[in-house]
Amino acid sequence: MKSPRVVVAVLIALAIGGWLGWRTWQGPVVQVYVAQTEPLIQTVVASGRVISTSTASIGAEITGVVVERHVRDGDRVQTGDLLLTLRADDLAARVREAQAALNNLRQSRRLQADEALKQAESQLEQATREAERRAALLKSDSISREIVEKAINAQVVAEANLRQAKLIAEALAPGGPEEVILVERLAAAQAALEKTEIRAQFPAIVLTRNVEPGDVVQPGRILMELARLGETEVLVPVDERNLGVLATGQPAVCIPDAYPDEQFEATVDHIAPTVDADRGTVDVRLAVTNPPDYLRQDMTVTATIVTGKRDNALLVPNDALRAVKGTDAMVQLVELGRVADRSVRLGLRGLTHSEVVDGLSTGDVVIRTPGLSVGQRVRAGDVD
Repeated sequence: MKSPRVVVAVLIALAIGGWLGWRTWQGPVVQVYVAQTEPLIQTVVASGRVISTSTASIGAEITGVVVERHVRDGDRVQTGDLLLTLRADDLAARVREAQAALNNLRQSRRLQADEALKQAESQLEQATREAERRAALLKSDSISREIVEKAINAQVVAEANLRQAKLIAEALAPGGPEEVILVERLAAAQAALEKTEIRAQFPAIVLTRNVEPGDVVQPGRILMELARLGETEVLVPVDERNLGVLATGQPAVCIPDAYPDEQFEATVDHIAPTVDADRGTVDVRLAVTNPPDYLRQDMTVTATIVTGKRDNALLVPNDALRAVKGTDAMVQLVELGRVADRSVRLGLRGLTHSEVVDGLSTGDVVIRTPGLSVGQRVRAGDVD
């Protein structure tokens, strides 16, 4: 007769064997996910750099020597702010010469012309009276005809002198041709002299400066480069596989690598019409409406573009999707303890989960463990 201990051991062994057999018959434990509706945001993440939509190369229009540089790299300037001061002695001399000629006209030549006109008028009056008097004497045979002819000739000369004096006085009169010429000459000289002060034409930030006091500059040389303020963009090369979900107007959040705790908002403003064949990317320009002060030209940023959003989407994990082709995919489900295939149609694709618009229902148990065969017995493990 067997001892009780042996009987107990046999019973325990039979129980363990039965339990193991039952577990083996049930199949392996698989990782599963219960399909459910949750909010989903579809994004495209890429790195890019900060650029300015408008940059200007600043140069001199005249030859001169740099007297003073008023700004340096990184300075912000407004319209009319002085950037550089040049010295051009010849231009200053031309202004003084033009001003002196205009003053001479107004203070001397015009007065002389007026006096000459008065004198010519007086001489004509005198010559006219003399001619009339001598013509009367000729009638009484008191003088010869030759004397009368000389008086008439003197009157003709006086008339010609008066006409010439009038022409000169009119030319030198206020607003006359001579004054207009001298005023324009002075304005041209002053305009040329003003070019010795190089000023900003729009609000901008100084990117580079290539000149120092004492340098001789000539037209055509680039002295500074300015980037227009308020028109900042982020240039992001995006994988061409994301081209189908990108559209202008989509919002984006940018985080600069230099300031990982900061972020700023942007909007997709332009999508390049061509793809870079070497890199397989398409350039996307993000418009930054209110660029923060810390942004710098060519600063590297990581942009997250929101390409789609659902408040209630039936989700499955991306690692549960099989044989994905466009919007079509396959998933495996646990049905009555066995593996079953199911065709699904996808909507938005998130970084970790995707939306299923057809083929699944809320509560379906989706298998995440790969390498299983259809019909194989499985046991659902921990539910995510």
